[in-house]
Amino acid sequence: MTELTIEPLKRGLQQMSGYLDHAQKHIIDYWIAPDSLLAARLAPGMMTFSAQVQRASDNAKNGVARLTGTVAPVCPDTEANIEQLKTRLENTAKHLETLTGEDFAGAERRLIQLRFLSINGDMTGFEYLTRFLLPNFYFHIATAHAILRHQGVAIGKKEYLGPSH
Repeated sequence: MTELTIEPLKRGLQQMSGYLDHAQKHIIDYWIAPDSLLAARLAPGMMTFSAQVQRASDNAKNGVARLTGTVAPVCPDTEANIEQLKTRLENTAKHLETLTGEDFAGAERRLIQLRFLSINGDMTGFEYLTRFLLPNFYFHIATAHAILRHQGVAIGKKEYLGPSH
């Protein structure tokens, strides 16, 4: 379970950090107000770009905490610029690197109680990882990608998929 969980989450956080690099370049190249890009969203009821980055971080650290029975670091969602968002992603990745195979012992069978939106039920750790944690994590990465594309940032599928090695 360790590799099935930690590696995809770390990779996704790296991709999100790369998005922030592209966003910063776009801000500089096109004289865009940083706040406007960080506050961009696809539709009025959706989260902002900054919130998508924060939710990806939350999914990674809180999801792993549920699987391992550990306590996730608290992030108060106060990031106001790209550098602070990058630091949050780096700190989340560093936290993931502290977890070992011992932390994940029995995680696939651990009972996870999930109360989220219309989901109200229990599932095994494996079900939680494959049916909720990873899909939700990737949702926030893909939505952040879409927001940046919608704002004219030069990213494509290559940036979403990341390096193949």
